[in-house]
Amino acid sequence: MTQLTAGLQEIAPGVIKTQESMKNHTSLHIGGPADYLVTPQGINQLKGLLRFSRREVVPFFILGGGTNLLVSDRGIRGVVVKLEKPFKEIQFDGPKVTVGAGMSLPLMALRAAQQGLSGLEFAGGIPGTLGGAVGINAGAYGNCMADVVCSVTVLTWEGEVLEIEAEQLDFSYRCSGLLKKNWIVLEARLELVPGDSNGIRERMEGFLAQRRTKHPTEPSAGSVFKNLPEQPAGRLIEGAGCKGLRVGDAQVSPRHANFIVNLGSATFQDYMKVIIMVRERVFEKYGVWLNPEINMVGEES
Repeated sequence: MTQLTAGLQEIAPGVIKTQESMKNHTSLHIGGPADYLVTPQGINQLKGLLRFSRREVVPFFILGGGTNLLVSDRGIRGVVVKLEKPFKEIQFDGPKVTVGAGMSLPLMALRAAQQGLSGLEFAGGIPGTLGGAVGINAGAYGNCMADVVCSVTVLTWEGEVLEIEAEQLDFSYRCSGLLKKNWIVLEARLELVPGDSNGIRERMEGFLAQRRTKHPTEPSAGSVFKNLPEQPAGRLIEGAGCKGLRVGDAQVSPRHANFIVNLGSATFQDYMKVIIMVRERVFEKYGVWLNPEINMVGEES
């Protein structure tokens, strides 16, 4: 056992994997091994891991649901932290809801609907977890996390726990001040609207039906590029003739042009080549550069 492994085991015994393939932890099923994958069993272990990584100068990466993530074929150096239990709890206090960072968005939306609380219907089909969704201000169908977030509790890189009010989060389209600070989201407090449970679930099912008809079924990381203010990125990509564009097993989905899917054994390099080709073709036709929404991490990203 190396000194680094021993140090990690002392902080989080029994929850550490070495050379764990990130293919098993991303919706794209792309990515090489993480040096260490750790699932802390509470805030104290998380703080300990953060202190350890700073002291030993070891890279530290927080993994959410792995749904908006493209990982290098060479993997991720250092410590990858995955927030499982107890970071998946949800508590209701009337229309106010406290949600852990590791909670999945579809389950969060379903639990809210069961309580007769409206405001999260848009999130019922969005893969991923609450922490990442708040950080990028995830949204769909005209709504987003900024509409419902009251405050967020974070862990700073100095190990301090802070509660930040919504007005201080600088929410914008697929962005927030949390991304700029790169702080670790622990939980968020949301304020929803009481309503009829059946009606809420019907709206959610309507959104889910739309997603099923428009979105591909193959492994993907969701929308690859950010929409422009005046029109969706997918429309530009389709207009530039990119639907079906393929390198290896990475392909622009024939169903939705803003999805690049993994047909089976796509690599990071395959995926990146498709991204570059799409951006160049859209620029050649429309004179605009599409900005990636997907997060790229790892040794060669």
